[in-house]
Amino acid sequence: MDIDHWLATVADTPFTQEGNPGSDLVEQAERLALANLDEPLHISTLCRTLEISERTLRKAFHKIRGLPPCRHLRMLRLSQARRALLGADAKRATVTEIATCFGFVELGRFSVEYRKVFGESPSQTLHRVPARKILLVNSTVQNSLTFGI
Repeated sequence: MDIDHWLATVADTPFTQEGNPGSDLVEQAERLALANLDEPLHISTLCRTLEISERTLRKAFHKIRGLPPCRHLRMLRLSQARRALLGADAKRATVTEIATCFGFVELGRFSVEYRKVFGESPSQTLHRVPARKILLVNSTVQNSLTFGI
């Protein structure tokens, strides 16, 4: 993604000094990080786009989110990747495809971080049977059984 595209994304909600400028800045950074999920996240590009220093961005994130910007924005993307893995058809999608769609290019690192955060591997998430399907199967099985007293 180029800077012009990022600037167009930010233009919809300009940064203002009124209200809580740190909160506005964090929200803009989050929107930019999620605008093009297929691109790797580079804080330096984000800072150039927002026309702020890296120190300003770090201070705003620590104040508003309690985390460094890189960590918080990676967590946002990781959560989006999890949501995609949970909703994907394991017969048609792969962990690699989904991870790269969310800007994760180092797949081993993605897998390790994913497991630390969610307690299971990305492939386990992808192959998990959704709860609603389990309930449908269980209700079907229950309805077919006859319980006599």
